[in-house]
Amino acid sequence: MIDFENPGVFAILLLVPLVYILRRTRVFGHISLPMTLSDWNGPSFDWKRPSRNFMSVLVHILLCAGFISLTAALANPVIHHQEKIYTSRGSEVLFVIDISPSMAARDIGGQTRLEASKNVIHTMLEDNTGLSVGIVEMAKEATVLVPPTMDRKVFFEKLDSLVPGLLGDGTAIGTGLSSAILHLDYSTAPKKAIVLITDGENNAGSIHPNTAARLAKEKDISLYVLGVGTKGTVPLEYTDPYTGRVTSGYFPSDYDTTSLSRIALEGNGTFYEIPTINLLSQVLKAISKQENVVQSYLVRDNNTSYAQYCLVFTMLCAIIAWLIRRFILQEVL
Repeated sequence: MIDFENPGVFAILLLVPLVYILRRTRVFGHISLPMTLSDWNGPSFDWKRPSRNFMSVLVHILLCAGFISLTAALANPVIHHQEKIYTSRGSEVLFVIDISPSMAARDIGGQTRLEASKNVIHTMLEDNTGLSVGIVEMAKEATVLVPPTMDRKVFFEKLDSLVPGLLGDGTAIGTGLSSAILHLDYSTAPKKAIVLITDGENNAGSIHPNTAARLAKEKDISLYVLGVGTKGTVPLEYTDPYTGRVTSGYFPSDYDTTSLSRIALEGNGTFYEIPTINLLSQVLKAISKQENVVQSYLVRDNNTSYAQYCLVFTMLCAIIAWLIRRFILQEVL
């Protein structure tokens, strides 16, 4: 919401039509001394009137715009917005995201599986600012990319940096879940949850995913398993992040949802088969609502002034008008 702290200053703008009227009625005018320069018995200098008139009008427009901008700066335009400051802890959710090369398959609403997951996570967190979220990236190996945080800027920067194939070719679901459990185990959050987003079966790592799922259950950590992608022959365009080699074509997508549902069952969690982006959005919104807790917070008012931008615009208008009058109209100022 834009507001002005000194709105009375805008009364100065009444000077603009007043000066115009006085100039038109010749009550107020400027003194000019026309000078014609020419060679002896030669042709005299002549202005090209259409271009001169255009430049003269442009100068007046710039001066008026600068005057209006200066008046706005004196009125001090500000934008008011409110910020929630949470005084109690909310839930913590760790996203275990598969970044194996197969996540580059483009079969989720015209997007790759990884792109669709990232975009929907963005949407999910827009309405839940009290949730602490983190990322565990997983492929042949797994690592905690972002511990649970409420800093959305940091979280989204890391989320957007996820690239298929960065941790090799493979799917170490057990290792990814174990990494997430390790970080959530010592948390004092009222609710803790893991959202596993993958498109394949466990085929790497030394920890069996069912073992990790049972550990999550013991630690009272909610587990959601999302199997993204469609079955059959799907398009894929994958760029190796290390060699730059591009692989494109089609590959058979026939991952076994039975193993993923078994992981959810072992962890007393929920399994979702996600073939469309709409279903992915619905599921993540439902998870956000399910894991939400009531938090106490304070509301802080933040005001941002834009007077300095108006002053900069005023200076630009004045400088451009001066340059036109001095070097194009060649007026002596």
